[in-house]
Amino acid sequence: MRFLLFAVAIAAASTAPVHALAHGFAGKRFFPATISIDDPFVADELSLPTVSTVKEPASGDSPATREIEASGEFSKRITPEFGISIGSEFRRRIPDEGRAESGFGNVELMPKYRILVDEAGEGVLSAGLGIELGGTGSARVEADPFTTFEPTLFGGKGFGNLPDSVALLRPFAVTGFVGLAIPNRAATSTTHVNEDGDAVIESERHPHVLRYGMTLQYSIPYLQSFVRDVGLGAPFNCMIPIVEAVLETPLDRGAAGRTTATINPGVIWSGGSVQVGVEAIVPVNDRSGVGVGVIGQLHFYLDDIFPDTLGRPIFGGGQ
Repeated sequence: MRFLLFAVAIAAASTAPVHALAHGFAGKRFFPATISIDDPFVADELSLPTVSTVKEPASGDSPATREIEASGEFSKRITPEFGISIGSEFRRRIPDEGRAESGFGNVELMPKYRILVDEAGEGVLSAGLGIELGGTGSARVEADPFTTFEPTLFGGKGFGNLPDSVALLRPFAVTGFVGLAIPNRAATSTTHVNEDGDAVIESERHPHVLRYGMTLQYSIPYLQSFVRDVGLGAPFNCMIPIVEAVLETPLDRGAAGRTTATINPGVIWSGGSVQVGVEAIVPVNDRSGVGVGVIGQLHFYLDDIFPDTLGRPIFGGGQ
């Protein structure tokens, strides 16, 4: 039942007519739904599927492991400024040594409030609370048994007000976020029997984690519509080259300073009510991964597909 809502929405979307874009605007600036980090807007949208493959490094007694994920996320506006999203993923973990395991990760929720939109300055600021519901996923794929709360700030800024002397820089925009992951349990203790038949208690500590990241994007649609028409046709006229950076830094409980990070270059194609994106996942240090991974996403703008029903706020009306 976990993905029933996603399946129903996408089935309806496949038969709906296409409408003009209504998602992610600040003035003339369109911000796409980014792949590796959440964008700063509140919207009615569906990401299904997002598929990734990365290889995690060996750690302690655990071998290096290939992790493949297929996830979905549904977002719904309650009011024009406030919305909530729900998502989860199916994981398959394939270690270099040992048996592969499959299962669902934890369910994740994100209430988000759009604080302001600066139309003239192409800026947006939002705040949210990420909630990973511990125990809703499978321990076989290392879903956490504890719940984590993550208060987060999101922002975005377009460079469309730069002077004429640097007009070709106007299509650039940045988005970013910063959040603090707070586990509701300091540690998890497990008991097992060693080779001598003695019961051994092991404790895994759960640190507070600073999570942060940003994107740098260059909008070809913005370039051709508001700066200079360079004559690019389909599909290039709908493309937004992008680089995303995602970082995590534990702060305490024996893990302080062990930052992991990836740099994810790629491209997003946004046309009408559907968006497609793909990025490489490049680890920045030995803790962050082994080799280069990849992530891809199919994304639906429900506020454009169903502007009068599913794609409008429950309260407050309009876009």
